[in-house]
Amino acid sequence: MEAAELLKKVRRIEIKTRGLSRHIFAGQYHSAFKGRGIAFSEVREYQYGDDIRNIDWNVTARFNHPYVKVYEEERELTVMLLIDVSSSGNFGTIKAFKKDVMTEIAAVLSFSAIFNNDKIGVIFFSGKVEKFIRPQKGRKHILRIIRELLDFKPESNLTNLNEPLRYLTNAIRKRCTAFILSDFIAPDFEESLRIAANKHDVVALKIYDPAETSIPDIGLVRIQDPETGYDMWIDTSSGRMRNEYSRWWKNHSENLENVFRRCGVDSAWISTSEDYVIPLVRLFRRR
Repeated sequence: MEAAELLKKVRRIEIKTRGLSRHIFAGQYHSAFKGRGIAFSEVREYQYGDDIRNIDWNVTARFNHPYVKVYEEERELTVMLLIDVSSSGNFGTIKAFKKDVMTEIAAVLSFSAIFNNDKIGVIFFSGKVEKFIRPQKGRKHILRIIRELLDFKPESNLTNLNEPLRYLTNAIRKRCTAFILSDFIAPDFEESLRIAANKHDVVALKIYDPAETSIPDIGLVRIQDPETGYDMWIDTSSGRMRNEYSRWWKNHSENLENVFRRCGVDSAWISTSEDYVIPLVRLFRRR
């Protein structure tokens, strides 16, 4: 992509997503993703109703009167985006490719983070960790993330969620909020997700296209797996074949929901054919 065209796309995405973040998501984000740590603030005299576990016994003994420690929530967060850049993102049949939806959602979350004075970092992954951008603040940092998303060329076509989840667990020592943006069509990753979710606040955003949910009756067609390059002809007029695929999608969806539930991970399913604002707001309100 040429520099001038890239800058125009970055600017369009910034205008759209920055406005959404400021007017729609800022308050929702702030309420849904609060700081998880607490920091000591001051000592004051004990008042009726205070938790006796907060009594500062050293100060109490010194002044012969009960005093309690006061804590305040650490508001500043570190937000990590784990973004799937595998070849399956180059798919979309109605409004946009999956990778385009991921790019806009990543931008919305990034602007929401900086409006709340949070740091934002990114892990691009495919069959491996492709790139790590350290958490920082500021508009320039977010524009860099958007530019990378629009113009990034992964080395691998495949998807492996274990690698980025392990990297997140090892690279980010302090508890963070981590959003995974992927279609989650990948080998088993439950154990890695469970370990990451025990350390961090993990949120899964499943991006899918309506054409992935069922196969229409359109006769003999040639299909190709964008990740492996394997292609084949299928007869979509076969009711048996269409039913088998529908069962596979249903099982895949149910299994994925169960994995998220067992790992204690909040999730949202976002279609490329619909406005992503509604499922995101619904997710924030659930929290």
